[in-house]
Amino acid sequence: MTKPRFRQPRVSSRRRALAAVALAVGAACAAPALADDGPIRIGVIAEAQAVAGSSIPSAAQLAADEINAAGGVDGRKIEIVSYDNHSNSAESVRAFQRAVNEDHVSFVIASYVSEVVLALEPWAARLKTPMITPGAASDVITANIAKDYEHNKYTFHGYLTSGSLSRLVCDSAKDVLVDGLKMKTAVVMSEDAAWTTPLDAGYAECLPSIGLQVIDHIRFSPDTTDFTPIFNKIEGEKPDVVITGISHVGVQPTVQWKSQQAPFPMFGVASQATNSTFWKDTNGAADGVLYQAVSGPGVAVTPKTLPFVDAFKKRFGNFPSYCGYTAYDDVYLIADAIHRAGSTDADKLVTAMEATDYVGTIGRIQFKPPGDAHVHGLKTGPGLISGLFLQWQDGVQVNLWPADLAKGKLKFPDFVKVGAAQ
Repeated sequence: MTKPRFRQPRVSSRRRALAAVALAVGAACAAPALADDGPIRIGVIAEAQAVAGSSIPSAAQLAADEINAAGGVDGRKIEIVSYDNHSNSAESVRAFQRAVNEDHVSFVIASYVSEVVLALEPWAARLKTPMITPGAASDVITANIAKDYEHNKYTFHGYLTSGSLSRLVCDSAKDVLVDGLKMKTAVVMSEDAAWTTPLDAGYAECLPSIGLQVIDHIRFSPDTTDFTPIFNKIEGEKPDVVITGISHVGVQPTVQWKSQQAPFPMFGVASQATNSTFWKDTNGAADGVLYQAVSGPGVAVTPKTLPFVDAFKKRFGNFPSYCGYTAYDDVYLIADAIHRAGSTDADKLVTAMEATDYVGTIGRIQFKPPGDAHVHGLKTGPGLISGLFLQWQDGVQVNLWPADLAKGKLKFPDFVKVGAAQ
């Protein structure tokens, strides 16, 4: 089994451990030497102005700086070339073309928006440039690779697919909501987007299997600004919980949930809630909101998680969003693959990436192999990536699941009715 080349520093010996990041340490390993052709350029295409997306370029730069401070990749520095795509697919395509043809990047980290990544996927194939997404979730991304592996093998899924997300939501909901709070009914409420189609299909399959009957399924436009009719409809149905798929709609569902005193708890995927600015962005309306994540502040998912969080907070003044963790890991994955390949050749990098076995901030990272229906998606499960279940409480993100990583207990605002109080 290939051992990870990069070891994130422990809190007690950060400087010494950073030296281990340098791939000079890996010189004793049987890997081909990397020719010194100047800096290794990694393009980062992201929604720099979005709540969740803003963490992507920052985290990538942090990882690159750490690697460079420790000697780089076999002596070569990593250079991050960032492009703000303004949450636009057309701008993203132009940025990708520029990154490859003008800025000569060897790898691209791109976007937390599924529509953007789906637009870039054929360009990764045409320009034969490896790309990894730190935050998009649509299962179609990996399904496209499986359908035409030889052309689409250049794309990797550095976050969880929607199908994987739905299963992890159900895993935590079973323990906390069904077994813990004896909940029996749910309404699924998701924005109408590429990433939520497979998410909702996953919910429809796994929620009944854990004991939650789905009594309604609501899909709304990401441009929705008034949730009054939606919340009124849900309140009339009296579900025990609302299971969400929310990202691009922003803070409106949360702000109006509080202002309208909607009596039901909300839990599921809410990417904006993963960002530490969410409390301020919602003026405290986030209190009581539950959400699934792969990492979170104060949660030592692996020995690398908290040192990264501390370094990010110290440098940028806030905690990273969910795709900050993955973007940071992705730079290390790419550097590790380049070292093992001894090259920045695209096909050699694909082969090296497929052999990844690396402990990052979100867990042990391995990719599903060629032949899998979701090739290049992340493997999940015990010992790999299993996820967390967090709640906003009094301005703080508190992890509640799994039990061995729990930092608190469930509590809700007075207007939320749970169980017999409904």
